Amino acid sequence: MNQTNQTVIVTGAARGIGQATAVAFAKKGARLVLCDLKLEWLEETAGFVREAGGEVLTYEVDVVNRDSITRMVADVLQEWGRIDVLVNNAGITADAQLKKMTEASFDQVIDINLKGVFNCTQAVLPTMLEQQHGVILNASSVVGLYGNFGQTNYAATKWGVIGMTKTWAKELGKSGIRVNAVAPGFIATPMVAKMPENVLDMMKDKSPLKRLGTPEDVANAYVFLASEEAGFITGAVLSVDGGVVL
Repeated sequence: MNQTNQTVIVTGAARGIGQATAVAFAKKGARLVLCDLKLEWLEETAGFVREAGGEVLTYEVDVVNRDSITRMVADVLQEWGRIDVLVNNAGITADAQLKKMTEASFDQVIDINLKGVFNCTQAVLPTMLEQQHGVILNASSVVGLYGNFGQTNYAATKWGVIGMTKTWAKELGKSGIRVNAVAPGFIATPMVAKMPENVLDMMKDKSPLKRLGTPEDVANAYVFLASEEAGFITGAVLSVDGGVVL
């Protein structure tokens, strides 16, 4: 799997799965465009990308703000002339049971996790259509497939991402653009690592593999789906969950 000189945009690249994904692509020779809410958050990831031998650009991008996305895309095209892969990784949670969930928290999660994916994909689409080539990779979740207690808003967005993935795969395939989603299970991100030990043990016990996934497990799935080895895969949802839903 070789992505030499391919331009890869990763949103939410400052930490966790986004950071691991950026580094994994850099190791395959890609040029990385790192996006997050604040530039200083991206310094660590940019350093890791350079250590892996990758070129890197960093941008302050709010995926809800179309202007910030448009400016980023225009600058990337001026610098590197093409966009080969978009990884729509940016997302948040704001959990509560239905009876307690506020309209504000529902709207915020919908805006970032669902509309943000729409905004970023629409921004890169003219370039990919002109190239007659591109890969769009969307972050879903096992929660989007099976639901989860206290995550009405999050589950709705991750199911919605699957719907967009399959729709775009049908629309864009004739233009040489593949669209797939990855649905992680319990992944040992910094946020998850702060959970109580008994909760972490419960998560591990749910998986036949008896461990949490790593950000690298998910990153490797993105790299594979972006590669020529996955050239006949589109509209798919790849679960990276250690069998937790079996």
